[in-house]
Amino acid sequence: MADQRVLFVDQSGQMGGAQLSLLDIARHRRHDSAVLLLDDGPFRARLAEQGVPVSVEAGGAVGGLRQRGIGAGTLRGLLALPSLVRRVARRAARADVVYANTQKAMAVCVLGKWLHRRPVVWHLRDIVDASFFGRAQRLAIRWLSRGLTRVIANSQASADAFRALAGNAVAVDVVHNGIDPAPFDAALQRDRMALRVANGLPAGGLVVGLFSRLTPWKGQHVLMEAVSRTPGATLVLVGAALFGEDAYEAALRARAAQPDLAGRVHFLGFRADVAELMYCMDIVVHASVCAEPFGRVVVEGMLAARPVVATAAGGVTEIVEDGETGILVPPGDAGALAAALARLADAGVRENMGAHAREAAMRRFSPLAMLAAVDGIVAQVARVPPDVAAGQPRRAP
Repeated sequence: MADQRVLFVDQSGQMGGAQLSLLDIARHRRHDSAVLLLDDGPFRARLAEQGVPVSVEAGGAVGGLRQRGIGAGTLRGLLALPSLVRRVARRAARADVVYANTQKAMAVCVLGKWLHRRPVVWHLRDIVDASFFGRAQRLAIRWLSRGLTRVIANSQASADAFRALAGNAVAVDVVHNGIDPAPFDAALQRDRMALRVANGLPAGGLVVGLFSRLTPWKGQHVLMEAVSRTPGATLVLVGAALFGEDAYEAALRARAAQPDLAGRVHFLGFRADVAELMYCMDIVVHASVCAEPFGRVVVEGMLAARPVVATAAGGVTEIVEDGETGILVPPGDAGALAAALARLADAGVRENMGAHAREAAMRRFSPLAMLAAVDGIVAQVARVPPDVAAGQPRRAP
């Protein structure tokens, strides 16, 4: 049987957890597939570097459509949507499977299904409840779900929320993200203290890192309060403000300048050397105030053999064994976060928990397992036209 040609569609050109996961999948399938982005950005370059065929079909004003509520760009986005749907459908018609990696991409692919007539798979990376999605958006997802052939959920939490919203009309498979351990294996061969000094961080004291884009729901402000209650601790924030969230970054910097935190907070911005930076932390923290659909950064911290303090909600509870591979705390609770940091003040406790965390991550979140599961689902939903089955080439998607 011929390989299944897949068109992966993603709404963003920026780098985030969803894009890092797609990078792994698309690189694995670069021999028979292509990626279509609805916005340009660093993600396009990363895909191209990995030999993945990638192009951009600019969504323009469609990017103004919001997950929650009606924004100023909503009308412009709706007016621009039909043109984008038609353009993407022309590309999708050349594939055997259309694979939407994000929510807006899913909407565009489903709306164009009457034109491209291909099965649509949605890799669901959100908890589609009222925490993140407004009523209109939830109703839209429920209606659009009728056009889906299959849903791949990145956690049981994501799958449960989708079923609660859309019912059982479409099959949902839970496939946890797999994360390549190779960069972390290499990082573990480095000198931790030398890495700290090279990055301008103190060699002594407790160094705590949070790795995420700067946005309120990721909880950087909560961790700041916890660190303010932890004498001698240094906080490292790795990530940048995206999607118009510069005001939040400004508020974080203003808080960091106050006397109780002055000199103890380092803003490193977006970094590509995440594995090495995580390894040179004493503790990696996940502080999201809302339920995380999966929690890629939690697994990455575990692969770096660091103890992880994480909020107990959503997919994170499927990753961390409380007290064994990390410590779980209630979302938005700076006091509980501070208490968890205090529990990990002893270096021996940290190293023991970090070793258990790495073993669990290596065993449970293999990229090979994720890729095999995705390949199996693609094969199940693919329609192979007669010309492909006969070995006649088709145009690449």
